Amino acid sequence: MSVVSAFFKLIAAGPMFFVSAWLLMLFAGATHADVGIAPFGYLTSMVVTIGLWLTLAPAVGAAAKSTPSKKSAS
Repeated sequence: MSVVSAFFKLIAAGPMFFVSAWLLMLFAGATHADVGIAPFGYLTSMVVTIGLWLTLAPAVGAAAKSTPSKKSAS
């Protein structure tokens, strides 16, 4: 992977963070009675999303490195 493509993938992840936090807030609000949690706002959702991303990112990176990549024919 080239440095330029890695840079653009990193920039594309930025907006996805905010979308992920928003979706977490919506789903937590919709299922709070069934799950047994208090509904929380967007800022709390952003903190939880940061924690999830920091926890899952090393695992995703390790899994991506362990799987063989497909070589293109070109």
